[in-house]
This record gives sequence, C-alpha cells and structure tokens, in this order.
Amino acid sequence: MADASASHLPSGIPTIRVVAMPSDTNPAGDVFGGWILSQMDLAAGTTAAIRANGRAATVAINGVIFMEPVVVGDEVSIYTNITREGRTSLTIHVQTWRRARHTHLTSKVTEGDFTFVALDENRRPRPLPPATTCNSPNITPMV
Repeated sequence: MADASASHLPSGIPTIRVVAMPSDTNPAGDVFGGWILSQMDLAAGTTAAIRANGRAATVAINGVIFMEPVVVGDEVSIYTNITREGRTSLTIHVQTWRRARHTHLTSKVTEGDFTFVALDENRRPRPLPPATTCNSPNITPMV
C-alpha cells in the first residue's frame, strides 16, 4: 500500500467516511467491489442532491478503476467534485481513499465519474437551479 502524502489527498473534507466491516465482504473475505461502488454512489448522490436542490438520480457510472483492495477495518473516505454541469445533468468525479486501521497510511483505492440528472416531483428531468452558495457542494458543513 502506498503512503499518500497530504498534498495528494483531495482538498476539503470527505462527503462520506465509513469503516469497512465483515458484513461488507465477498465470499473470498475481501471488501466487495459492489459495496465500494454503492458508497461512491451515495456520496455522489449527496453532492448531486445539494447542487440540484432536490432529487437527483444516477444515470451513468463511467471509468471506475479499482486500484487496490479495501480490507475489513479500513476507514474509507469518499471525496466528490462536480466536473461538469449541463441543463438537467451533472457529472461528479468520485475518489475513494482508505486509511489502514491503526495507522496514518492512506492510499487512493477507487475513482470514477458519476452522472446524475435532476428530477421534478414526477420523476422527470428538470433544469438545475442557478448555482448559489446555498447549493454549492464546496461549502464546508457545520460540525
């Protein structure tokens, strides 16, 4: 596992941070790739909903690369960044990083691009609202 210095970590705070548990493993005992993808989709969906100021749905997942495994006990941090906005859709680049339990060693394990479309009350595409500081995913949440 590579030691990623702080300068290589994405800026800001993770959208989601979770610990990989035994129930997240596949029959071989490794953390299941589908679990990682679902966490990435949850993080991207959070960013999409904030930017869309409402409901948004995943319409595509592109270029996902698994670089190294995640093991039980790893702290998994998922960072999101909007890379493209259209009239009704947006693309979010998602990076997943792991920190091995009981260490400060971190490494990027997965990344990919998730495309979402903003939806109205009838689940039909709707235009994204104008970007404001209220729906900017780059705002640091209050803790």
